[in-house]
Amino acid sequence: MSEEAAVHQNGQGEAETEAALPVGPAEYRSTAFLFLIFVATMGLALLFARPFVAAGVQAFEDSSDVGNSLIYIAFILAFTFLLLWIARLGKTKVIQAIVLTAVGFTLLYVFLPLLAITFGLDQVWAAPGGLPLGPALLIGLVAAAGSVVWLYKNPEWYVVDVVGFLVAAGASALFGISLDPLPIVVLLVLLAVYDAIAVYKTKHMLSLADSVIELRLPVLLVIPKHRGYSFLEEASEFRKASKENRGEREAMFMGLGDLVMPTMLVVAASHYGGTQGWGADPVLGTAVGTMVGFLALMGFVLKGNPQAGLPLLNGGAIAGFLVGLFTATGSLVFW
Repeated sequence: MSEEAAVHQNGQGEAETEAALPVGPAEYRSTAFLFLIFVATMGLALLFARPFVAAGVQAFEDSSDVGNSLIYIAFILAFTFLLLWIARLGKTKVIQAIVLTAVGFTLLYVFLPLLAITFGLDQVWAAPGGLPLGPALLIGLVAAAGSVVWLYKNPEWYVVDVVGFLVAAGASALFGISLDPLPIVVLLVLLAVYDAIAVYKTKHMLSLADSVIELRLPVLLVIPKHRGYSFLEEASEFRKASKENRGEREAMFMGLGDLVMPTMLVVAASHYGGTQGWGADPVLGTAVGTMVGFLALMGFVLKGNPQAGLPLLNGGAIAGFLVGLFTATGSLVFW
């Protein structure tokens, strides 16, 4: 769920870049809240990683194969352009169905190891017809389906944020334990380049963002600027933004990809570093580097212009990882 990697704000068209908008307490509060969500996502992903490892959950068989990075980015490109093609056909409900189905399966994949390992619900019994079932699977199915129904029936900003937060932490943990640091660093570099092209050159990421916001899908975070904000009401008006209303800036939006990608490296530094004796320095360095990149990113975002998030976030994560690695080992070699 990382195809939406641009950070932008409501109340302006795609071409509105000529003048910085005023920054007040509301903007700083939203930025601080988003900062806390970043930190919480990293912490939750690290917690999720332990039961995932214990359950043998792995996205790729060979975690050291850099070719996995190419498979990952190829999937992202294919999924993005599939959604853009469907959007051009005007079949927005199809996009909604695809994304909600993907979210449901992702949540189930997250819930199962937690329920089976953390809460010990791994007993299995035979259902009618001989199908093996267990409480972890049943509870996981109910929880995942319930989350999707909740999102479909009431896609307010807090529902979108809760579901998106769980998806981001779960995806970060899954891929963080499935790839060694080298494939992840390669992936982060490639995605940073792609994100910059998609936002600044082709601008197709901004077009996709419009569709995602209108459908109120959990592939982004919505950070309100004031009490009483309704994402349900604002999303329906998003395409009507113009020079006349560009100063309203009712909310701040950030794609889940901006959370997932650098957090993957945090998890990988912890998981892989545990076998290499690196200690906590690379993990802490990656987290701090990500947040430095976040602060730099928000410096641009608060001016009111759409920004590609991954160049700064991924760059900060990689730089922080290398600093932490050098502090721990006296070397920059991690492969």
